[in-house]
Amino acid sequence: MSVDEVFHKIRNLKYRYMREGTLFPEEVDQYDPYIIREALNNAIAHQDYEMGGKVTLIEFEDGRLCFSNPGQFIPGSVESVIQSDTPESRYRNRFLTDAMVNLNMIDTIGSGIRKMFFIQKNRFFPLPEYELKDNRVQVTITGRVVDMAYARKLAEYPNLTIEEIMLLDRVQKRKPLTDEQARHLKSLGLIEGRKPNFHISAQLAEHSGERAQYIRNKAFDDQHYKQLILEYLDKFGTAKRVDINKLLLDKLPDILTATQKQHKVKNLLQALKHEGVIEPKGKSWRMSKTS
Repeated sequence: MSVDEVFHKIRNLKYRYMREGTLFPEEVDQYDPYIIREALNNAIAHQDYEMGGKVTLIEFEDGRLCFSNPGQFIPGSVESVIQSDTPESRYRNRFLTDAMVNLNMIDTIGSGIRKMFFIQKNRFFPLPEYELKDNRVQVTITGRVVDMAYARKLAEYPNLTIEEIMLLDRVQKRKPLTDEQARHLKSLGLIEGRKPNFHISAQLAEHSGERAQYIRNKAFDDQHYKQLILEYLDKFGTAKRVDINKLLLDKLPDILTATQKQHKVKNLLQALKHEGVIEPKGKSWRMSKTS
C-alpha cells in the first residue's frame, strides 16, 4: 500500500518524442510503471536493515528518478546480473524477498533488473544507471531521450546485444570505456575518436542523420589549427591569448570539454614556439624574428 502511495506521488508526465517519420511513438509516459514499482520494491527487498537507513526516492525536474537504499549490492556488479539469465543464489533478506515474489511485488530475484534495462532500451531512453559505493545502492532512471543519435541507433540497429547497447549508453553519457570495450565497439564500426573522447562513428552518422554532429566532433589535424594561428599573426602582427581563443575555440571538436579546448590551444601555441615559428611578446604572441 505504501508503494502505491509513493507511485501516485510521482508526476509521471507525458513525454512527446521529436517526430522522425514513424520511428518513434508520438507520446509515452516518462517512466514505465513497471520500472517504478520494480526499482522501489527492489530497494525495499534488498536493503540492509541492520544499518538503520531508509529507502529514498528523489524526483528531479529534468526527468530523472533516483532510488537509493543502504547495503552492498550482493551480486557484485550490474553487468553480471544483466548477462546472467539465472536468479541470484544469495539473498540478504530471504524471507522478505520470497514473500514479495509470491505477492508479485518483484520479479524472480535478478530478472527484474534485466527487464528494466530492456524496457528502457525499447523506449530508446538511457539505460538505468547504477551507482554502487559507500555501502549503498543507487539507481537513476531517465524518462527522456538524452542523445537523439543514440535513440536512432537503437531503432535502426535492433540486433545489437544488450552488452553492446550498455557500452553505447556509456558513450552517450560520456563515461569512460576500457581499452577492450573501445576496441570491440570500434571493430563493429560503432565509435570513433581517441580515448577518452569517443564519439559516434561515420557509419552510424550516415544512418542516423547526424552527419553535421559527426563533423563537429571530428578534429582536424594540428597542422590545420597551427596554420590558422600563423595566418592570423601574419595579417595582424600580434595576438593575445583571448584573440587566439576566439579564433580557435569554436572550431575545435564538440567532443572536447571547455577545459580540454583551452589546453588544446595552449599546446598548439607551445608547439609553434618550440618549432621556432612564433614567440611571446609580453602577454601577446608574434611571428618569430628568426622564422
